Amino acid sequence: MDLGIAGKRALVLGASRGLGKAIAQGLSAEGVSVYAAARSVDKIAAYADGVQGLQPVALDLAESEQVEQIAGDLLRSGGVDIVVNNGGGPPPGTAQAATREAWLSHFEAMAANLFHLNTRLLPAMKDKGWGRIISVTSSGVEQPIPNLALSNGIRSAVVAWSKTLANEVAGDGITVNVVMPGRIHTERVDELDAAAAKRTHTDVAEVAAKSRMTIPTGRYGRPEEFADVVTFLASTRAAYVTGSKIRIDGGSIKSI
Repeated sequence: MDLGIAGKRALVLGASRGLGKAIAQGLSAEGVSVYAAARSVDKIAAYADGVQGLQPVALDLAESEQVEQIAGDLLRSGGVDIVVNNGGGPPPGTAQAATREAWLSHFEAMAANLFHLNTRLLPAMKDKGWGRIISVTSSGVEQPIPNLALSNGIRSAVVAWSKTLANEVAGDGITVNVVMPGRIHTERVDELDAAAAKRTHTDVAEVAAKSRMTIPTGRYGRPEEFADVVTFLASTRAAYVTGSKIRIDGGSIKSI
């Protein structure tokens, strides 16, 4: 299937590992020129050599000046057609234990600066009459995940922003969607399993086994399986899909 995006330009955030890396590689395979952004460009450079049209970009979403700089640099070169909002999650913890300072600092990096970056890049998409904005959140926005209060709360704000923006720009040929990963086997999931094992004084393998038992498919997902869904949403074929939340979780969430 021709996805119709060869020659498009994309900005993929959090592209140094895990889901972001898989998405950057998936878009590149479709002929998209990808700006792969992350705090650590060394990790991106390590896999970028074998990926055509992929350019590492240093960006820390917690730094407002860097966000403004990358927006300006991209706009001066013509902007981008696709933005994939993806970033690392905050540390685990309960809602009761989360401090005001933690809420503010993580909201700035995971939401406020993200919103600003997309707002800066939108006019170039509107001028072209085409654009795709895809935000990677978590299944926790639909069914809160225990001990991930900061993530559940802040990512839910990203969903509300996405839905609002989708209604505003649909007539400009721009789609805005949210993708919700379940247990995809990335470094982040390994870290969460390790944290759960430490908290419960059990073995990491036991934690992972119990987690897999809650997934109807009986396994963790693969990053490339998640990236394939994102790549489709970025395509011309998905022009009528906007304002949607799409789960890639092996059937874990069973609510209607």
